Amino acid sequence: MTPAEATAPQRVTTPLLHGVNTLLDTPLLPLTDDEIIDTVHDIEHARRILDAAEHRVLVQVCERSIPDKTGTGTLPKFLMHTLRISHRDAAQRNTAVTELGTFHNLHGDQREPQHPETANALAEGAICAEHARKISEILKKIPRHTLAEKYVAAETALADYARTVHVDDMSKVGAKLLSYLDLEGPAPDHRERQRRRGLHLAKPGVDEMARLTGDLTPELTALLEPVLAKWARPGMNNPDDPDSPRGDCEHVDRKAMVAAASRDTRTTAQRNHDAILALLHPETKVDHLGTHRGLPVELILTMGIDQLEEAAGVATTATGGTVPISEALALAAHAKPYLLIFDTHSQPLHFSRRRLASPDQRRVLTATLRGCSRPGCDAPASMCAVHHVTEWARGGPTGIDNLTLACDACHALVNDGPNGWKTVVMDRTSDYPGRVGWIAPKHVDPHQRPRVNHRHHPDELITEARETRRRENQTPPHPTE
Repeated sequence: MTPAEATAPQRVTTPLLHGVNTLLDTPLLPLTDDEIIDTVHDIEHARRILDAAEHRVLVQVCERSIPDKTGTGTLPKFLMHTLRISHRDAAQRNTAVTELGTFHNLHGDQREPQHPETANALAEGAICAEHARKISEILKKIPRHTLAEKYVAAETALADYARTVHVDDMSKVGAKLLSYLDLEGPAPDHRERQRRRGLHLAKPGVDEMARLTGDLTPELTALLEPVLAKWARPGMNNPDDPDSPRGDCEHVDRKAMVAAASRDTRTTAQRNHDAILALLHPETKVDHLGTHRGLPVELILTMGIDQLEEAAGVATTATGGTVPISEALALAAHAKPYLLIFDTHSQPLHFSRRRLASPDQRRVLTATLRGCSRPGCDAPASMCAVHHVTEWARGGPTGIDNLTLACDACHALVNDGPNGWKTVVMDRTSDYPGRVGWIAPKHVDPHQRPRVNHRHHPDELITEARETRRRENQTPPHPTE
C-alpha cells in the first residue's frame, strides 16, 4: 500500500471488495461437497442482498439529482454511461429501484416502497431480483377495479410465495392468483365468448401443411384437455415409433409405456397433433377413450357450495383449467354428481360412495388437491399418480388420509437418500392439518420444514396474506380500554 493509499479515506465498499478478493484467493479443492453447496448458497444470498443495497445507493443518486449533474439526465442513461451496461439492464435496475427503493419526501421522511413485502424479502436474501421482476409483472395485470386491500394482499402473497419457489413458477401461480382476484369483478361476458369462438383450418400451402387456429370456449377446452392428457401423453400414439402404444392403450404393460415415453422426443404440440390424428382414425371408437391414471377419460369439475348458490366464479378441472360456473353447471346437468364434504381445513370428511374403490379415491384427491402436492409444482391432477405418504411396503394403508397426488417427476424425488424428499401428514398444530407436507433435502431447505403446495389453491395465498397483514396492523389495546 502506498502512503497516499494509506492516508486516503476508506470507501464504504472497501470491506465488501476485500471479502470478495479473499473468496477469490481461497482454494476450493479442500472443501467437501456439502461445503461447496453451502458456498453456492452463501454467494447467491450475498448477491441478493447486494441488489437491495444497490437500491439504497440508487435512491441517493436520484434524490441528489446526480444524473442531471453529470449531464446524463435520467437514471438509466447514468447507469449505461457510468457502468457500461446495456439499455435493458439499466431499464430493469431503474424499474427495480422505483418499485423497491425507499425514497424520501420533501421533509426527509421515508416513504414505503411500492412493493414493500417484495423489498423486504430481497433485502433478507430470500428472493432474487428476477423473483421481484416477476412479482411486478403479475401485479401490473391486476384489474383496476380490484380493492386496494386485495392488491396489498396479493403483493404480500406473491412475496411470501417467492421465498419458496423457483422464478419460473411465479408466472404460473400469478395466473391462478389473478383469476381468483377477478372473481369479484365484472363477470365474463358469455355472449362475447360465444361471438369469438371458432376454428379456422387454412388451405394447405406448398408444403401441403395446413394451419389450424381458433378460440375455444371454456366448455370445449375443459372437454378436450382430459382427452389430450391421455392420448397425447409421452410415448403414446407416436407415428415415428413402431413400438409406441396406440389407441386407448388399456392393456399395455406399464414397462412398455415407460420405455416408449423415454424414447419420445416430440414436443407437446406434436404429441397433441398425433393424439387428434389417432382419435380421428377410422379404427378408433370415440365412445371408448379408455382410462387415464385409474379413471375414465372424463371431465371432472370441482366447485364450492358458495359458487353454486351465487352462480358466480369458476369451477376447477382435473387438468388445471377453469370453467365459468354458468358453463360448468350446464356441463354438469347430465353428469353423475358426487358429494364431497370438506372440513374447515379443506380436508374430506365424507364421500357419497359407501365403499371407496380406487377410482373414487382418485376423484376425492382430485377434488381436494387439484394437482401435485409437492410445493411449487403446477402439474394438474390428470398428470399425477397416487402416492402413499407412508409406503405400502412399510404398512401404509390405502386410505384417503394416507394418499396424495404426485406427478411422475415429483414422485421420483421421494426416497430415503440424502438428496431425497420426504412426505408427512401435517398434524393438528399446523395451519393445514391433514394436508400432506413435503420435506426438502438439506441442500434445498437446511431447516427441513414440511411445506404444503398452495399452487392449486390461490385463495389460500390471499387468505394467508390477509391474516399476516391483519396481525401486523393490530395494535395492543389501550390500558384504560
